[in-house]
Amino acid sequence: MRQPDSSPPSFSYNFDNFLLDELWVAYHAARKGKRRTIDEHRFELNSIENLISLRDSIVRKYYHPSRGVAFVVRDPVTREIVAAPFRDRVVHHFLFNICANWWDRHFLPDSYSCRKGKGTLYGQKRLLRHLCQVTESYTIPAFAVKLDIQGYFMSLNHEKLYQRVLWGLERQFYQSNLPDVVNDIRCHPSDRDRLYHILKYLWHEIIFDHPMQNIAVRGRRSDWKDLPPEKSLFHQPPERGIVIGNLTSQLLSNIFLDQLDRFITYDLGYKHYGRYVDDFFILVPISQRNQLLRDVEVIRKFLRTELELTLHPHKVYQQTADKGIPFIGTVIYPHFIVPARRSRKNCYRAAYQLSTQGLGSIEGMISRLGSNQHINTRRFFHHLFEAFGWEY
Repeated sequence: MRQPDSSPPSFSYNFDNFLLDELWVAYHAARKGKRRTIDEHRFELNSIENLISLRDSIVRKYYHPSRGVAFVVRDPVTREIVAAPFRDRVVHHFLFNICANWWDRHFLPDSYSCRKGKGTLYGQKRLLRHLCQVTESYTIPAFAVKLDIQGYFMSLNHEKLYQRVLWGLERQFYQSNLPDVVNDIRCHPSDRDRLYHILKYLWHEIIFDHPMQNIAVRGRRSDWKDLPPEKSLFHQPPERGIVIGNLTSQLLSNIFLDQLDRFITYDLGYKHYGRYVDDFFILVPISQRNQLLRDVEVIRKFLRTELELTLHPHKVYQQTADKGIPFIGTVIYPHFIVPARRSRKNCYRAAYQLSTQGLGSIEGMISRLGSNQHINTRRFFHHLFEAFGWEY
């Protein structure tokens, strides 16, 4: 987690200095990509004083998340984002630096999102590998089910989520090997209890926060008209939902659905399973099709009763794998992966806006195309460039 340019100042060890060291590292991590923002500049002007003040508010337990800025994005899909103030971003990185390594060792290999080395491309190629295995190198037919959880981030029950976080904290601090804990957080063994209770307090503040109260809105209120109510925290009860956009939210989403991963893999016994955030698939030989369809209802019941989540009724994919499996913006077929229709449409729209209206940037277009260069996109790129008179 630590970077050479973010080495904390040298202090003799005591618990307060340990926290300041960790916040210093979190501060440098939070700065990445935010150096041009006014919020970061204000914090940086008196960084040491601000970090000491933040540390004191945490130790004395009067830290509370501040209000961020809410806005709507439409690419690749319409969703509500809440940008946290820089001070809170430092706390998010602090929690992530201490807790993420332990959880990452605990997660199953086929949980792909927001994990180092396990992004979208990894998830797409893992599905292709599972498809090769379940079809015995494409010699027998396979059946695929892909499911999606409706309004996942907005539906999370705060109490259930907090209890799952505490489940992990207790095992990290009191049931793990002590050398593992020390390597993760560099904390003196005598201070384990103090750090545990501080983390417990911070997670409680973040999970049970009401981020939409008195929040600033960027853009127009009409931007929310196209957003279904189940995708906005403005329409959720106070005991449900976490914001999209925080580093802690990315970790929390994996922490909560780790229970689903283990239920499907261990309780139901499916080996060819994978999940990216709330989007997951199961592959079986065609002979096990009927059993898998019955287990879809078992999964639906588990989500409803144990996690208080609901499968999206209009995003249930069930068919033979040779017809293609949509996953993370692509469609995976035996032997190859191609961009999904929505991804192709977004590329065409971005190219049109860049070439005719001057909107966007060359760098943004290159980044968009670069994210697709590792899959089978040669034909798509050829048609795209030809449509706008660009040299391919």
